[in-house]
Amino acid sequence: MLIIPAIDILDGKVVRLMKGDFTTAKSYSDQPLDQAKVYDKCGFEWVHIVDLSGSKEGKISTVKVLEEIKQSTNLKIEFGGGIRSLEDASNLFSIGVDKIIIGSLPFVKRQEFERILYKFPEDKIIIAADTKRGEIVVKGWSENSNLEISAYLTQCREYGLNNFLITDIDKDGMLEGPNLRLYHSLKDLFKDIFLIASGGIHGMNDLIELDNLNCNAAVVGKAIYENKISLKELTEFGK
Repeated sequence: MLIIPAIDILDGKVVRLMKGDFTTAKSYSDQPLDQAKVYDKCGFEWVHIVDLSGSKEGKISTVKVLEEIKQSTNLKIEFGGGIRSLEDASNLFSIGVDKIIIGSLPFVKRQEFERILYKFPEDKIIIAADTKRGEIVVKGWSENSNLEISAYLTQCREYGLNNFLITDIDKDGMLEGPNLRLYHSLKDLFKDIFLIASGGIHGMNDLIELDNLNCNAAVVGKAIYENKISLKELTEFGK
């Protein structure tokens, strides 16, 4: 199982939220580039970067940081937060972002979403299926779409999309363990998808259980910053 360390950026700082609530933001560093360099030095292949300001305001604010990380490390970047147009996607790919994470766009600008799919290969796109009690939540986790998660994945599969970042919002940032039942049910329904688990990971046992469920990758964030899991453990497990 691929391990992807996370860097969530809010107002230029590396932070973590609890259940997506911006009022709970805890800052760990004001240097995202330095954190990326740590991951690069440890031997990680990928880094998961989220522009929280962009997610909230609908405008990407981290282009300079992304450029610096691509220029200063060997990391591949999967990036999300504030992608609202084909122009946004094109700009991100032009500076070297390897995959983009699309969340609200299919709900708020479906035609623009389809323009992106028409121009770029499906394997460059990750669909963020953020869920709260089984339903998709959009716009920085602030609005319920009234769409059940399995129905949403079915719709996305019809576009030929295969990469899905699945986050249980009630687990995110809580260090209480991931929603294993959710991942088990989705992998049972959609055996061939590339499923990236995110939210709630507390320790190595969580990763072992996700691996046993045939999850393809896991994003690890707060457990790193709160020293619940060492980077050495993660890189060894991820190999």
